[in-house]
Amino acid sequence: MIRIYKAADLPQAHLIAGLLRHAGIDARVLNENAQGGLGDIPFGETYPEVWIINAPDFARAHDMIADFECAPVESGRIFCRACHEENPANFELCWNCGERI
Repeated sequence: MIRIYKAADLPQAHLIAGLLRHAGIDARVLNENAQGGLGDIPFGETYPEVWIINAPDFARAHDMIADFECAPVESGRIFCRACHEENPANFELCWNCGERI
């Protein structure tokens, strides 16, 4: 196993791990409960970490994380063509009906 990412918080770690798994990269979140030891262990050691299982996936995983972190933040609203529900502009699927926007 190889550590690929140190997250600021647990949701961020799971988001990155999910992104990698969706691309077929076997990823795990470690240190999920380490923040309970804060004070007894240094705070830098309590951050959740994302580890990948297979070393050959490292370069692709690293590039995916870099692309994710550099993605522009879109604001605004868009309306679903199927149900006409308002959605944030960065959604790909309608939150209400699940159709592609």
